[in-house]
Amino acid sequence: MSVAAAKEQRATRSALEEAQALVAEDMARVNRLILERLESRVPLIPELARHLIAAGGKRIRPMLTLLAARLCGYRGEHHLALATAVEFIHTATLLHDDVVDESELRRGKATANAVWGNKAPVLVGDFLFSRAFQLMVQVGDLEVLRILADASAVIAEGEVLQLVTANDTSTSEEAYLAMITGKTAALFRAACEVGAVVARRPEPERMALRAYGEALGIAFQLVDDALDYCARQSELGKTVGDDFREGKVTLPVLVAFARGDESERAFWRRTLERCEQTDTDLAEAQRLLARHGAIEATLERARAYGRSAKEAIAVFPRSQVREVLAGLVDFCIERAY
Repeated sequence: MSVAAAKEQRATRSALEEAQALVAEDMARVNRLILERLESRVPLIPELARHLIAAGGKRIRPMLTLLAARLCGYRGEHHLALATAVEFIHTATLLHDDVVDESELRRGKATANAVWGNKAPVLVGDFLFSRAFQLMVQVGDLEVLRILADASAVIAEGEVLQLVTANDTSTSEEAYLAMITGKTAALFRAACEVGAVVARRPEPERMALRAYGEALGIAFQLVDDALDYCARQSELGKTVGDDFREGKVTLPVLVAFARGDESERAFWRRTLERCEQTDTDLAEAQRLLARHGAIEATLERARAYGRSAKEAIAVFPRSQVREVLAGLVDFCIERAY
């Protein structure tokens, strides 16, 4: 790692730490609420859910709800329930995703489906969705309920669209962006927007936070898709090359496919469309991505969305919270470098 890259990594890490410190008291209350709402008469439910939740994670999505509410001057308690609901929705989607993808690692630990099989994680994911909606009802705001219910539906649509685009190298960049906007950015967007809604802020502020969350979510997923080919496994928290082995067509692949010659395109069709892979194919995929600058092109696209996220919150007066939200953009983009 170069000196400049090391300096950038320290800066982005401190940006995350600053965000965590700013909402530490609220996040501690959210964590207590998470544990409280995981309780069930069926012991397997909290056991399985805690397996994933206790594995760590930076809690970025609920943190966004807490920060958005603070940016908007909210002084009540409802943001805690909403942040918990956001985390439950996210955890439910992870449980379902790992079953669909047949993943074996999540945040460096065995996935719930690797430990308990497929049936229990799907049902516990459904339980967490139900808990999330109970928390929304408790808040008693129909607009908040609409935003998070819509986000849940869009996330499901995004996951199905990912199934449709998997193994299809003719997927367009537009279809890919629509998919990641649904499966990832929708929850980032909703997590931010509900912070403004619960604070009863005017439409321009609400739309600004909505735009910030969506752009940040897209940037976050773009970086994830790049890291699948270039991160160290200890940093990624899952097996490097999972997307390749599962035949997922992500932006790095689309860039390399478009820039490659016919023999290279034949390689992508064989490995991703037909999933005919050998032990050396991941290394070859990484070589082709490097040859065509596909990783850097993907990261540059992520940086462009990051700039859009920062521009969106410029409507708010300069403050520590606004600077922390801008710093989170940098963290999400540069997190593994």
